Amino acid sequence: MITAAAHADTGDTAWLLAATALVLLMTPGLALFYGGMVRTKSVLNMLMMSFVSIALVTVVWLAVGYSLAFGPDVGAGLLGGLTHAGMSGLGPDSVQGTVPTLLFATFQLTFAIVTAALISGAVADRAKFGAWLVFVPVWALLVYVPVAHWVWGPGGWIARYLGALDFAGGLPVEIGSGASGLALCLVLGPRLGFKKDAMRPHNLPMVVMGAGLLWFGWFGFNAGSALGANGLAAAVFLNTMAAGCTGLLGWLFVEQRRDGHPTTLGAASGAVAGLVAITPSCGSVSLPGALVVGLAAGVVCSYAVSWKFRLNYDDSLDVVGVHLVGGVVGTLLIGLFAERAMTGGAEGLLYGGGLAQLGRQAVAVAAVAAYAFTVTYGLGRLLDRTLGFRASEDQEHTGLDLTVHAETAYDHGVLGHGAPVGASLLPSAQKVKPQP
Repeated sequence: MITAAAHADTGDTAWLLAATALVLLMTPGLALFYGGMVRTKSVLNMLMMSFVSIALVTVVWLAVGYSLAFGPDVGAGLLGGLTHAGMSGLGPDSVQGTVPTLLFATFQLTFAIVTAALISGAVADRAKFGAWLVFVPVWALLVYVPVAHWVWGPGGWIARYLGALDFAGGLPVEIGSGASGLALCLVLGPRLGFKKDAMRPHNLPMVVMGAGLLWFGWFGFNAGSALGANGLAAAVFLNTMAAGCTGLLGWLFVEQRRDGHPTTLGAASGAVAGLVAITPSCGSVSLPGALVVGLAAGVVCSYAVSWKFRLNYDDSLDVVGVHLVGGVVGTLLIGLFAERAMTGGAEGLLYGGGLAQLGRQAVAVAAVAAYAFTVTYGLGRLLDRTLGFRASEDQEHTGLDLTVHAETAYDHGVLGHGAPVGASLLPSAQKVKPQP
């Protein structure tokens, strides 16, 4: 609830300022993570899909998004009103808890940005950039904003009436983006050559760098959600670190047993899976629970990423396998590992709380996944029929970098046929002439 307090706590404010910057850094980190995973012909397009989300979501969030998500509930816990449209009534003296309301709004904005950007991984290599520019702001208003209100807004039905727990975004961020990614990749269909051609990451060092930036930013994402420089933030910070580590180890363990090779991509993906799963549960479980949550996500998600080949949906960069599945794992495990010392009341099954909390978590998961999938599928179909959402075969074959942005990430991508890689870096006298 917004109050007109005279002063915010300076320590809490300083921490949330830092946490907000950390969460914003996650979107460029995601751009690198995704950019390294695609082929050379679509690297820049992948980066652009993340970067442009920063601008698009910011505009709609400041206009009406924040007010609809965190404004006073207008009925039944489904949506906030337009009291703060255009950020009206939120002066420098307005306080949310112990921090300035404008800072709280900016912190929540960074969550909305990275959630929209996450969806791009499901449709990498084949989505029209123009359609993406329309999809992002509309999706943010139709999907992210309502779900954020359900979970965190004043009077939101998931928190107030259902009693499900989600500390930092397993429902609106992870499950919301994962279910939406599944819907969108079904709308667009598989890439050319799916299940036939090798589509390996073109730059694994870039992937690891992106994962490292995501992990770094995740401390702001989770610990910042305590909205204060306090003991809860410290506990959440440690839980986040622990789950990322066990997620990484769990994924590598599966790869070693299944394939005989622990991979760099697996290490990066496992860390992200652990961080995804701990996001909803980091403020509800103690350290032992965090270790189990991360490990479970690393193991389960490492198998889940292969489901797309059996079920024939082309989730290009494993948004479904990591974010949807990891978000479900982390949200449900609250029902097993929640402790009163962390939650202030609710307890999971393994700590004497019975099955009630697990049931609440399951209902929340089903509701958010169904809503996000249904609305995104409808929006995707509408845009595909009006603007066209799928790139042409020629664009996809040549690569979206050159055909959409008139650029390439690497010089050798625009050399004539037969020119060797790196030839553009040689003095003109040493360049090898293409063979006729």
